[in-house]
Formats: sequence, C-alpha cells, structure tokens
Amino acid sequence: QAALRLLEADSRVARIHLVVTETGARLLSHELGIATGDAKQLPSLLLGAKAAKTEVLPNRDVGASIASGSYPVDAMVVIPCSMGTLAAIASGMADDLVARAADVCLKEGRRLVLCVRDTPFSRVHLENMLRAQQAGAVIMPAIPSYYHQPKTIDDLVAQYVCRVLSQMGLPQPQAYRWEGQGKGRATEV
Repeated sequence: QAALRLLEADSRVARIHLVVTETGARLLSHELGIATGDAKQLPSLLLGAKAAKTEVLPNRDVGASIASGSYPVDAMVVIPCSMGTLAAIASGMADDLVARAADVCLKEGRRLVLCVRDTPFSRVHLENMLRAQQAGAVIMPAIPSYYHQPKTIDDLVAQYVCRVLSQMGLPQPQAYRWEGQGKGRATEV
C-alpha cells in the first residue's frame, strides 16, 4: 500500500521511472489484486487514470536511462525494499535495473531511500543496512508513527509516505507536523 500511495503522490509532482521486480509484481497481485501481462499498463491500473509522468522500465534492462550516471535523477526510492535487494545494493551487485540504478545513485551522491519492511532483522540484514547507509543510502524501515493519533491504517500509510517524500525532497501536502508537546497539525503545502 505504501508503494501505491507514493506513486499517487509522486505522479502529481514528479516524473517517475517505475521499475517493478518479479517479486514486486507478485506483491502487487497478492496485496492489491493488481496483475497485468503488460507492465506498461501498470501505472494506469494502479492510479485508475492515465499516468502521463510515469515511464515503466523493465527490471532486466540494465542499459535503461536510469542505469547511467549521466542521466539526471534527483532521487530514488525502493519501496518495499526486500532483504535480497538490500543485499544486492549494499554489496554493489548491480545485476538488475533496481540494483544498478541504486548503485548509480550512491556513486553519484544522489538521494537513495530504502524502505525495508521485513522483520525481524538478522545480523546479516543489519550489516547490509549499515553498509548501504555508510555508502549514502537512507534506511527507512516501514515503521508507522503514532504521534499523529491515526484512526485508520490508511492514516498510518499516508504519514509514512509523507516521511518518504520528505526524504526525497518532495512536497507532502498531507503531512502531520509535530510542533511540540501534544501539538501538531496537518499542513497543506
């Protein structure tokens, strides 16, 4: 759900290069009931409308635009980031487009946000997170916040997505902003 909400928010303000791994496609099918044989239809299926700012790139295409440091990209988010993808990124194993594009972000000093969601963490997971963070990635586990007193699961997802958008330097019009002891507010940007 967080990936869908992020796509919804990003598609209004940014050009998106969407790469869905084989595992990601299985998650979309299982968690959201969305499956397609044509990946290029995926943004429209997810958003329920034409996604003009979203380009779908095959994960096997390590020669795609975002696989080069000469291609301008402001930020990258891997959401959700499996422990296998984290391991590939942390070790520099750029054998698919997600790992290669992440490697490019790290080598170019660009923002890379890894939204890990598997728990509990093993020592290997923690060491991979540390390696990726030391290389410049932001490790952002899918941990909900409660200080904004959420009423629904959607409230939890929305606040998490706002925090991811913030890490990417993008606006978060629905974000709850903490303003001190017992104070806070949702703001419109």
